[in-house]
Amino acid sequence: MASRIIIHCDLDAFYASVETIHHNLNPDVPLILGSDPKGGKGRGIVSTCNYAARKFGIRSAMPIGEAWRRCPGPPHGPGHYLKSTRGLYSRASRKVMSILSENADKFEQASIDEAYIDVTEYCSGDWDSALAHAKTLQTKIFEELGLSTSFGIGSTRILAKMGSEENKPAGIHRTLPDEIELFFQNRSVREVPGIGPKTATRLAEWGITNMSEVSEFGEIALARFTSERFASWINRVIEGETSDDVSPLRSRKSIGKESTFEFDQVDSEVVLDHLTNLVMRVMKRAKEIGVAGRLGEVKIRYQGFETHTHGKSIPVAMDDETVFLRLARSLFAENVEFDRPIRLVGFRLGNLEIPSSRQSTLDLDE
Repeated sequence: MASRIIIHCDLDAFYASVETIHHNLNPDVPLILGSDPKGGKGRGIVSTCNYAARKFGIRSAMPIGEAWRRCPGPPHGPGHYLKSTRGLYSRASRKVMSILSENADKFEQASIDEAYIDVTEYCSGDWDSALAHAKTLQTKIFEELGLSTSFGIGSTRILAKMGSEENKPAGIHRTLPDEIELFFQNRSVREVPGIGPKTATRLAEWGITNMSEVSEFGEIALARFTSERFASWINRVIEGETSDDVSPLRSRKSIGKESTFEFDQVDSEVVLDHLTNLVMRVMKRAKEIGVAGRLGEVKIRYQGFETHTHGKSIPVAMDDETVFLRLARSLFAENVEFDRPIRLVGFRLGNLEIPSSRQSTLDLDE
């Protein structure tokens, strides 16, 4: 079978980039997000930083006081310190993911700032077309949103993800099927997604620090001091035989939305209106990512933070808004304690599936 063409998109210094755009900051000025540095005496940590700050040796999870000593803020230095702005990141992420999902056969959001897309059919199996497509997407995201992205193109998820790290920021790297062996030659084992510090240390104790040495050992020898499962997996990585599956369900078990009232709500009709809106938003999102669900669940949090969830399953997975509106309203009416003020209401669509075909509307009483 011909290789799949997988593209991994990674947003460069995403949180810092969004804050830079929002506050109209100079990207060449070091930006550090995290707790208040308090003139170098703060006890918190760095959430993230931009590339200008990284030149000073600042990194995520570094003590904020250490970051200040490396790159102090005014009037002593060029550092610009901010607390993260809630809401900005998810809105920016949704816009990027919308662009990616509309230009692929399959789409999978792996996190708020990265995604995989399968473009095998979209690019007619042509690797040059896939490279051009990545360049087009990169330009479109920058021109429309001002955000820098890096892309990796490969025949497996691992190759695509590693490729997006090759030429950051704003880079594109493609590994063709006949270049896989060369790509891994003398590459550190720590660069492979899934190999953490402990595993790397264990391998180093046996003289293995790069992927060429992994090949020299072979699967049988590796299994003697790691495990048969790991030895088989890492050899499949080198041979380009790991997963090439892109699925919106891989990293998502449910879709949910919640609404917290400014003041505890005693009017059940107002709460029901909010619940209706939440169901509509959840079902819209389900259709956007191409999934359906069999479970509808209503969440009610009363005054005093006492929280109850009430769910009901339907026979087959659906993405029909009308079905889940009826289900949610029914669950609310049957379970709400009308004499208690409500602090929060939410709705969750669970037991997700990728529908092979559209199912007709069901009678919930069946």
